Amino acid sequence: MSTATVVDGQGRGGTPPPRRHRPARSWLRDERGAVSAELVIATPLLLLLIMGVIQFALWEHAEHIASAVAQQGVSVGRLQGETAAAGQREAQSVLDQLGSSVLAGSNITATRGVEVTTVTVTGHAESIIGIFSLPVRAVATGPTEQYTVAGGPP
Repeated sequence: MSTATVVDGQGRGGTPPPRRHRPARSWLRDERGAVSAELVIATPLLLLLIMGVIQFALWEHAEHIASAVAQQGVSVGRLQGETAAAGQREAQSVLDQLGSSVLAGSNITATRGVEVTTVTVTGHAESIIGIFSLPVRAVATGPTEQYTVAGGPP
């Protein structure tokens, strides 16, 4: 009869029992650390997606600012007695009030013809990613006002 007993998973003399080696197939199915690896891959992609959504929203906001600036420039430039320069000044004034930080590198051009007045606003949306810059362009056109006397020449 043996007097050796196993206490707390240890064999004779306090030495641990021999380790059994796992087969190679079980190493291939081992999923320890899989969540960490997925997190390392997914987190940057998620952040890039969020930054892309924010960049798109800034581009849309810049498009709306450019459109508002062009419309206001046309509404002044097409009036009788005004000039294309007056429309351009008004557009620049509106852009200064709205803030030119979202619409960077802006350029405003105004033309006034006998029939049509046009204001064009170009620039690019502020980039938060820094890799690329989205272009912005808005054109507003309106008929040039001409008042005539009834029964007189047009």
